[in-house]
Amino acid sequence: MTTRFAIILAAGKGTRMKSKLYKVLHPVCGKPMVEHIMNRVMETQPQEIVTVVGHGADKVKEQLGERSQYALQAEQLGTGHAVLQVEPFLKGKKGTTLVISGDTPLLTTETLNNLFEYHQGKNASATILTAKADDPTGYGRIIRDHVGIVEKIVEQKDANPEEAKVTEINTGTYCFDNELLFEALSHLDTDNAQGEYYLTDIIEILKANGKTVAAYQTEDFEESLGVNDRVALAQANQIMRKRINHQHMVNGVSLIDPAATYIDAGVKIGAETVIEPGVYLKGATVIGEECVITAQSQIVDSVIEDGVVVKSSVIEESLVKKGADVGPFAHLRPKAEIHENAHIGNFVEVKNAQIGEGTKVGHLTYVGDATLGKEINVGCGVVFVNYDGKQKYHTTVGDHSFIGSNANLVGPVNVAQNTSIAAGTTVTQDIPEYAMAIGRVRQENKENYAKKLPFLN
Repeated sequence: MTTRFAIILAAGKGTRMKSKLYKVLHPVCGKPMVEHIMNRVMETQPQEIVTVVGHGADKVKEQLGERSQYALQAEQLGTGHAVLQVEPFLKGKKGTTLVISGDTPLLTTETLNNLFEYHQGKNASATILTAKADDPTGYGRIIRDHVGIVEKIVEQKDANPEEAKVTEINTGTYCFDNELLFEALSHLDTDNAQGEYYLTDIIEILKANGKTVAAYQTEDFEESLGVNDRVALAQANQIMRKRINHQHMVNGVSLIDPAATYIDAGVKIGAETVIEPGVYLKGATVIGEECVITAQSQIVDSVIEDGVVVKSSVIEESLVKKGADVGPFAHLRPKAEIHENAHIGNFVEVKNAQIGEGTKVGHLTYVGDATLGKEINVGCGVVFVNYDGKQKYHTTVGDHSFIGSNANLVGPVNVAQNTSIAAGTTVTQDIPEYAMAIGRVRQENKENYAKKLPFLN
């Protein structure tokens, strides 16, 4: 295999996106478009990757990090001009260079590898990745001669009526002989409707010098989608989501309604898990085997182990261990850790807290900055009071304790194992083992007093 290089074009602002966020950083299924491209390019194993940046250069560099070198296109004068900025990095090196746009997130590793191999098999100086389009409007057309050999690429604005009828389109992805690429770049001019340096003009330059130009046609037109506005962004999300969901189902995951299930790229799900409609699985989430995630749940950057049931709840940056159940309508905020067979019920919020094995937090409770041991029962309406307006304080509750309804635990406080807290108690001091804490006003009944109250009169 010849040495491979890659150039990612990511300098455009994306005016038609009408956004403060630079075009290639808009997400598709949870990852910026340029991140999808970088991942696919890296899977083709190039020796060097150079990303051409312009608008939002610092943000793009922050996203891609040290996986790439960077060339700055300070003024956007066309795709040919963009590739020319890579000259200091790659000129004179022997090998094959992939040129790919940062706004084509649907291209697959398989297609890119096929393009490389086709290019080498044809011993071509350039190979264009093409596709057949039912409606080619807006795309550059592949113009072939009477025996099917590529003659040139004509941009939409430069196409005559006959050329505009051609349905084979340029996807904007190419393989070039690296040395010939940079030699041809020096011959580009701006004699076109846009007044720009077109990378596509290199095809005619190479042809004029007797070089072989090939075209590899992908079978899937959807891969060629370039995202230039919010409409195309939505289309890209829809297509990629369909791919992602299809693969999970092939792997043994049951999606009740795939069209209404939203799973980010990179999410992992075990076999025999059932996911109902309206579920969002985002970021670096991992779902185990034989889980049930019911309708309208949202799980972000969290680990859900085997056999967990999540009912219509929100889970963020948390861990839910085997056999536990969450919800309905619970909220696990960052650093919540729910241990085996624990129960988090309806309208319970947990943040930066550990809930021990077999512990039950049934309903209408807030647990923040706390460590709860095993087999604890937490009654309705309990509040772990962890914040005084300036600082957060931690509360610890030992194994086999019982916390009555409407209790308040004001941190910092330590509750030993095998203790009981009476309903309505506000705990401000440590509780020793086997003690029962009670701290509420003693009830007093005032005979006949209710007769004086307005609601009886």
